[in-house]
Amino acid sequence: MRAVIALGANIENPQENIDLAIGLLREATDIHAVSSMYCTAPVGGPEQPDYINAVALAESDLPATDFLKMLHGIEKALGRERTVHWGPRTIDLDLIQYGSILSGSEELLLPHPRAHERRFVLEPWLEVDPDAHLLTHGRVVDLLAALLESEQ
Repeated sequence: MRAVIALGANIENPQENIDLAIGLLREATDIHAVSSMYCTAPVGGPEQPDYINAVALAESDLPATDFLKMLHGIEKALGRERTVHWGPRTIDLDLIQYGSILSGSEELLLPHPRAHERRFVLEPWLEVDPDAHLLTHGRVVDLLAALLESEQ
């Protein structure tokens, strides 16, 4: 299945942490594309440094919950601590979409419930997949255009 993974980091050398996460993803799954790095202001949460963000596209045969566990394992290996909701982090790997799976369970929300509101997800995703489509919300190019228009 095709996985869309959003990566973000804003403490303890964010660029290096993103690079390390991508390296670990390449060892764990079949990565097809990785976007450029984007510097973005934090959304929500406490005052904190800007983020480095990217999106990776992968193919996997793992069940979605196992794929998510693999992402959490990479976060843990890179020192991710979940202490403050939307707080600063060494690395954040979000599963945005996994094939055509729709899930509203506590363990697995697919597609990611706020992806359509996040420029730091949509912009790098569109870079690596100009025909991208976010399930339940539509074409990523249209979602990004609407978001950019609302920011003006």
